[in-house]
Amino acid sequence: MRIKENTRFLIVGLGLIGGSYADVLIKKDFHVSAFARRKETIDIALSKGLISEGYDYVNEDVIKKSDFIIFALYPHIFIEWIEKYAHLISPGTLITDVTGVKSSVVYRVQSMLPQGVEFVASHPMAGREVSGVENASGDIFKGANFVVTPTPDNTEESVETVKMLGWMLGFARVSVLTPEEHDDMIGFLSQLTHCIAVCLMTGNEKPNLERYTGDSFRDLTRIARINDVMWSELFLLNKEKLLSNIDVFMAELQKLRTAVKDDDVDTMRKMMRMSSDRRILFDKKK
Repeated sequence: MRIKENTRFLIVGLGLIGGSYADVLIKKDFHVSAFARRKETIDIALSKGLISEGYDYVNEDVIKKSDFIIFALYPHIFIEWIEKYAHLISPGTLITDVTGVKSSVVYRVQSMLPQGVEFVASHPMAGREVSGVENASGDIFKGANFVVTPTPDNTEESVETVKMLGWMLGFARVSVLTPEEHDDMIGFLSQLTHCIAVCLMTGNEKPNLERYTGDSFRDLTRIARINDVMWSELFLLNKEKLLSNIDVFMAELQKLRTAVKDDDVDTMRKMMRMSSDRRILFDKKK
């Protein structure tokens, strides 16, 4: 399918990311339906003008009429939803997701879909320290990256449509990786960084540190206000990739520790210069 003016979107899961998708799509005059567990969530989304209609239950008629379904759910809930309701999705419907791991999810979901329904997985590399639809905004996608993770079962047209969605949402860069490449990448760029932030916060329990800190510690621990339910699930679903990246980080930290211990200024400065040069590449596009 292609995204047209009359494309009807359904967002299943209306938290920060699902709500931010809705914010962009509704402003582009698409019809946006949404499912959420709580009526309060739907009420907030309606009051903010994020959706055309919303339900705190699975509305079969809405599913059947939808052209493009976006799943913004925890991985296990996404799989459970597909197991229960995939038979209601009409042939020709395209679905995607926002799930933070792919290999353990994508192939399983694809195997459960009815004939004529295609799932092209994707991952918006964006977020905030806060959660909930009340904090949703399409602005979080500006300057951010969008990764599409197709499999051999996907058609070129559908992959292009999901890439088009990424550009439409306002992402600065749209890339394509296999589910396996994605999980290796995410194990380093996202999951490892969350591990480091958590350990920085739990590694020193001296009182009143917040009174003395500067911006460097705040910047390093911005993501330490973490959703423990979601992230523990993501860590375990990508365990081998994450453990491998933790080992690489520990080896690099040990190298720096040894340099400090041995007064090895050359090694310290070499690592710092490499760090400075590489960091420039990660600045967001304006």
